[in-house]
Amino acid sequence: MRSRSIGGAALAAALCVVVSAPLAPSALAISANPGHQHSSAGAANIGDPYFPDQGNGGFDVRHYDVAFTYDPATKRMDATTTITATATQDLDRFNLDFRGPEITSLKVDRRRAEFKRDGQELVVTPREKLRDRKSFTVVVKYAGTPPVITDPDGSIEGWVPTDDGVFVPGEPQGAPAWIPANDHPTDKATFTFHATVPEGITAVGNGQLLSQRTRNGQTTFVWDSTEPMATYLATVTIGKFQVAKSRTPGGIPVYTAVDPALASASAASVAKIPDIIEYFSSIFGRYPFASAGAIIDRAPDVGYALESQTKPIFSSAPSLNTMAHEIAHQWYGDSVSVKRWSDIWLNEGFATYAQWLWTEHSGGATTQQTFDSTSNYGRAATSAFWQTVTADPGTSDMFGNVPYNRGAMTLHALRGKIGDTAFFQLLKKWATANRYGNASTADFIRQAEKTSGKDLKTFFDVWLYQKGKPTTW
Repeated sequence: MRSRSIGGAALAAALCVVVSAPLAPSALAISANPGHQHSSAGAANIGDPYFPDQGNGGFDVRHYDVAFTYDPATKRMDATTTITATATQDLDRFNLDFRGPEITSLKVDRRRAEFKRDGQELVVTPREKLRDRKSFTVVVKYAGTPPVITDPDGSIEGWVPTDDGVFVPGEPQGAPAWIPANDHPTDKATFTFHATVPEGITAVGNGQLLSQRTRNGQTTFVWDSTEPMATYLATVTIGKFQVAKSRTPGGIPVYTAVDPALASASAASVAKIPDIIEYFSSIFGRYPFASAGAIIDRAPDVGYALESQTKPIFSSAPSLNTMAHEIAHQWYGDSVSVKRWSDIWLNEGFATYAQWLWTEHSGGATTQQTFDSTSNYGRAATSAFWQTVTADPGTSDMFGNVPYNRGAMTLHALRGKIGDTAFFQLLKKWATANRYGNASTADFIRQAEKTSGKDLKTFFDVWLYQKGKPTTW
């Protein structure tokens, strides 16, 4: 997440809270009376204290269908979200995460349901009890202006208006600004978006464009994301864009949407998207999605880029390094997502190291030179940089230099420890074994030991769990 478009390895610091407690899987039933088979309420959160209100228990979302109209002039949204889910326990009540506009109607399995709102919690009581393992649908209608979400560090996300539309980043808590959802990375689902905007405006979402139709001065764009996606990676960014379509050498369709004012400054980075995907595919394994692209908009109040699935979003013209970073996230962060937010180095350290690899591949500094630089291992041992734990960075550093740079250094040091052959096998196995799922730091350590045949406990303890500049490993 959140690499600033200022070139080099500079990456944005951002946001919220961190914790190291274990996380309950999304499909795990959390009952008010464990062991009893009668109906009960689903848990009000998913068990990740990083965001105490985030996620919900008792069900697993399969698909979101989000249909809305949006007028940039009035900033009004009229929306209907249909959620298809499977109960993982008997339910007489369940929660969704929603910070969005006023709800005008809510139905469960076509029948009106009682609901109440408490902060970001939307508490739903269906007329009939939902039975364990049975599918059900929730249809929520709402209208108004979705909010901008401000994080503790002052960064913003959610539904962010721009001069000609809206910029929609979601990590780590922005999705409920405009979608009622089970908002935690462990409950992935497929998505379809039906976005209706004034003619002349473009709405760009995740996945592939199924249709684009204009009637009576309104254009409806239908986007379909067929691979599982975490809610924080969802976007429908709206504005006046120059749209281009191409393909990678391997045949993956690429859709780019660029604000005309940023077209010239973005041209070099956009042109390299197919090459970046091909190179990363050669070392990480096949590209995990059916489409690719980028959305480059003017959102100066946001000030960062985000790896929205299949189409990273940039709030200004990106450097080539930033583009490489966000594309690398399609493997590490999007396809393979964290089990808990304190595992964030698995996203950001991997994407940063991929950026180093791309720089070397392109004829720039070698990965060893970048490792040794004053931005990385060359920092003085007295630097505060060494006083944060990489695998549990804390609130202020969740998206700061430590998960990014020290995360990347951890991977480079591991490469030296186990050798190139085992290291690059590990990168592919990690992406393949966990494709479309979630994984933790402990999972990575086990995979690294299995692939290399080495005991790496001391190594990872030094690099991930200890403070201080590593000197031996």
